[in-house]
Amino acid sequence: MTGFGGAQTELDGVLVAVEVRSVNNRHFKCTLRIPEDFTALEPELEAVVTRRLVRGSVIVTLRVSNASSRISARIDGTRLKQYMEQLESTLGREAASKVETGELLMLPGVVVEDGGAMFLERLRPAAIQLANEACDKVMVMREREGQELRSHLVEFGSVIRSRVESIRERAPSVVDSYQLRLRQRIDAMLAEIGKSVEPEDLLREVAIFAERADIAEELARLAGHLSQYESLMDQGLTEPIGRTLDFVAQEMLREANTIASKSGDVEISRQVVQIKTAIDRIKEQAQNAE
Repeated sequence: MTGFGGAQTELDGVLVAVEVRSVNNRHFKCTLRIPEDFTALEPELEAVVTRRLVRGSVIVTLRVSNASSRISARIDGTRLKQYMEQLESTLGREAASKVETGELLMLPGVVVEDGGAMFLERLRPAAIQLANEACDKVMVMREREGQELRSHLVEFGSVIRSRVESIRERAPSVVDSYQLRLRQRIDAMLAEIGKSVEPEDLLREVAIFAERADIAEELARLAGHLSQYESLMDQGLTEPIGRTLDFVAQEMLREANTIASKSGDVEISRQVVQIKTAIDRIKEQAQNAE
């Protein structure tokens, strides 16, 4: 599901902003865009988003304007002097004087941050708070989209329910229709040679067809899956249903395919086509549902 949320604040004269963008994805994927100086905040920000969102491709962006004014560096003269004294005592004054300045600045502890660590610690709780506020706004947009999506899913469920009832009403007449057609075909063929079919032989063939075309069990399972699907549409549910919805739709499709292959009736096949069309729409939307 899609959504966008942003929040910002001012911290020690620096503008800090967090944006959270979410687009459809059947899985959860979080991408963080954080300035290099503040990559230490990545675990906390990702944890905030992971707790709030279950599905979707999520991009979290942290912006800190004028951060360089709070993260500056200085040369530790005392440490540098100690290095110079050690070089002179080891190499001699003349050799030590030939050491490049850049190499000296790269020695451990010579260049130190001035206030960067302290600013980062003040930034940490502010960034987490902003991330939560941004997620709140994302959830508002996603919930609004979810309500619209739910109305379509309820409609698809109603279509399936009505088609299942039509098949249930049609199923008993399928065997009677087969028996009538079978008798008419056999009578027509045997009339040419002056013969007739024995009733028990006809009943045997009808019984075999009735057993092969029995879809009562599949209808019962399909109705059960449909009841579970309808329960997922309850607005009182608080847990994510996207993956469950996809699974239930797959199970309904399985039963619908079996009914179509077993029935051999044109009218039932037509009803199954409409059921499968609705299920395909459900599976498409289930990829977006959380």
